[in-house]
Parts: sequence; C-alpha cells; structure tokens
Amino acid sequence: MNGDDPQYRARMRRVPPPGQPPVQRPGPHRAGPPGDPQSPYIEPTQVLHRGGPQQPLAYSQVPPENVASRMPPLDKPRRPPNYAPTQQPVPYREGPPPRRASPPPPPPPSRPPRGERPPREPRPRRKRHYFRWFLVLLLVLIVAVVGAVVKLDGSLTRIPALASYAGRIGDTPGTNWLLVGSDGRAGLTPEQEQQLATGGEVGPERTDTIMLVHIPQSGKTELISLPRDSYVSIPGNGKDKLNAAFAIGGANLLVQTVEIATGVHIDHYAQIGFGGFAGVVDSLGGIDVCLPKAIDDPLAGINLPAGCQKLQGPEALGFVRSRATALADLDRINNQRIFMAALVKKMTSAATLANPFKLWPVASDTVKSLKVDDGDHIWNLAQLGWALHGDTVPTTVPVGGFEDTDSSGNVLLWDKNKAGQFFDAIASDRPIPDDLLTR
Repeated sequence: MNGDDPQYRARMRRVPPPGQPPVQRPGPHRAGPPGDPQSPYIEPTQVLHRGGPQQPLAYSQVPPENVASRMPPLDKPRRPPNYAPTQQPVPYREGPPPRRASPPPPPPPSRPPRGERPPREPRPRRKRHYFRWFLVLLLVLIVAVVGAVVKLDGSLTRIPALASYAGRIGDTPGTNWLLVGSDGRAGLTPEQEQQLATGGEVGPERTDTIMLVHIPQSGKTELISLPRDSYVSIPGNGKDKLNAAFAIGGANLLVQTVEIATGVHIDHYAQIGFGGFAGVVDSLGGIDVCLPKAIDDPLAGINLPAGCQKLQGPEALGFVRSRATALADLDRINNQRIFMAALVKKMTSAATLANPFKLWPVASDTVKSLKVDDGDHIWNLAQLGWALHGDTVPTTVPVGGFEDTDSSGNVLLWDKNKAGQFFDAIASDRPIPDDLLTR
C-alpha cells in the first residue's frame, strides 16, 4: 500500500477518515517527554469560546487535521517502546511456612445514642441443684424410716407363744394369725384400774377376745371370732372353756388348743392388754362406731346410747368387754368385730399415715402394748394391718348351741359337721362357703 494514501496515513495515525465520527479510545502510551518531536504524545488543543477557555479535549475529540499535522512522518524510524526488564528466575529455598495473618481486631462496640438504654445481656443460668437436694432428702427419709422401724421392732415384747410340741399340725397354705385380748392389768395404777373398770386383781390372766385371722394367697382376708366359752379339749387338762387354756398355760397352751380344735396351723401371735388397748384408742383420738342398740353395763363402766358416736379409751374397752346384751357372748363377739374394723380403718387412714406427729405416737403405743411370738417382727404386724385394711369377711365359727356342765358351767358348743367344713376350707386356703358364714 502507498504511504501517501490519506486513509492509510489516517489509519496509521489512529485518526478516523474524513466524514466519520471520531472513535473514543484511550490515549497512546507516552514514549517520551512532552514536546519531543519524535514522541507520539499529542497535546489536546484548547478551543477558545466566549467566556474563556474550556477543559482540554480528549484525544478522540481532537480534529483529524490537527492530529495528522502533529504526527511524525512515517519515514523516520520510530523509537522502540519501553518494556519491563527481563526477570531472572530465583532458585527455590526451603524455609518455615508463611505465617497466617492474624484476623483484624473486632471493631469497638458502638455507643447507643443518649436516652436509649442498651439491652442487658442474659445472665448465665445458674445450675439448679434440685435433683441433688431431692436425693439428699430421700436418703435422710430412708434412714429415718429404717431407724424408726429398728426402734419399734426393739420395743416389742416377745414370748414363746408358738413353741413346737409333739404332734403339731404342719404348715397350711396362707398366713394365719391368732389375736388375743387379755384382761392383764400389769403396769396399771389403782387410779387407772378404777378409770378402766377392770374390777381389780382377779387372779390369773384371762382372755375375753380370741380371733383367728386367715390371710389367703389370693382373695379376701377372713376374720373369724372364736367364742371364749367354746367347749374344747385342752391338752393335758381335758375339756373346758377355750379361755381356760390361756389361764392355765398362757399363750403357748392357747395356741396348741386352737390348732388341735381347728386343724389350722398358726403362723403368728399377737396379744394386747387392758391398758395398751385404751392407750392405742386415745392416741388415735377416739374411734367412731355405730351401735344398733344402747348398752348400759355398770360392770364394764359404760352407758352408751344407740347410734353413731366416738368412743375414747375407757369407753372402747368397756364396749368390747360387755356382755350386758340379749345374746351375751355372741353380741360381744359381734361388737369386737365392729370395733376391730373401725380401729384398723383409722390406724391405716391417710390422715394417720401422712402425719408423722400422729403416726409415731400411735405406732409407739401399739408396739409397747403388744406381746408377740419370738419370731414375729414389726413388718409382720404391718402386713397384718394392711390385710385388715381392705375388704374382709367377718364371721364366727358355726355354733351348735349351749350346754351346762358340772365343771365349767354354761359352755358353747360348736356344730361338728359345719365347723369341720368351715375349718377345712381355711386349712386348704379356700373361701369359706357362704352357707357356713355367720355375720
């Protein structure tokens, strides 16, 4: 191509051809100082207007003719552009790894404007030690209960009531208790004997209440009253009233007589006297009973109207001892069952068990007034109380009638056939037939 061609020269000078708008591009790289005739640096022209000079024009806004007139001719050699110096390779040197730059410190907290209170940061929650205190309290309670049980068990008076004898009946199913209420006056002052209407000392200790409690392996507990005037055979003493066995040989002979007469093996024994009975009732604050008929018995020291009422210690003792009724001993047996149910109900009530200030005096007075067998413990008595707390079957041994004897006076006879079936059911741990129950 010809260097005189205006389009070629314009293209070489980066000037658009005539008639085309200038292209805006960045200015050329400065190869020399301004004013050098061989430098491609172009000074923008200043256009004068009315009012004074304006800002210099950009390279692309310079008229083509002005740019072409200031470009050096093409026949002159152009100065090579300046390049970066050649970089020499640097050998690799092993060294410690570069340290990581530490993170920049956090910006200082901005202060809230005046009048506005910054929200409080939540305080760290303290570890609550409720569970730990609960365990400590539970441990103290367990230790207290164990200590109380040990103390109560040590307060029991033990006697050899269940001493083995020749030909004793073997163990029978279920659990059998023999409960005895004696007229023992040991430890009573003359004032207490007068208050309880005991009648003073009357010789050997006797019993007015004899009950057989059968706790089956399943089913209801059976509470059987054995009349004290029952005419039975006493080992070594012939036939006599049942309570005579207690007067002759104490608890051990009474247990032998009952086992031989009933064919039922006795597992536990408990006996309570006059003073202990009245003390237990008073510690409970009295017992509520409902009497179908009024009872007036000066010998027992009571005059009770018919209806529901609360009996204190002396009145309760006279109520379970009195025979001043139409059926005498049979009515007394029924009254004893009524009172026993009311006594156990109040002793095992929530008001008594949940109040340690009431439970402890009741338990202490009860164990101090009891006599039990050598092998019995406080937990056996608790089992008895729990069994009597539920629904029980109160009944009496089937009675065949009364008879006057020369040696024993008026005695009560058992119905041999019915009594045999009655006690066979107990010995085999079967429910007593309904036609044999006497309520």
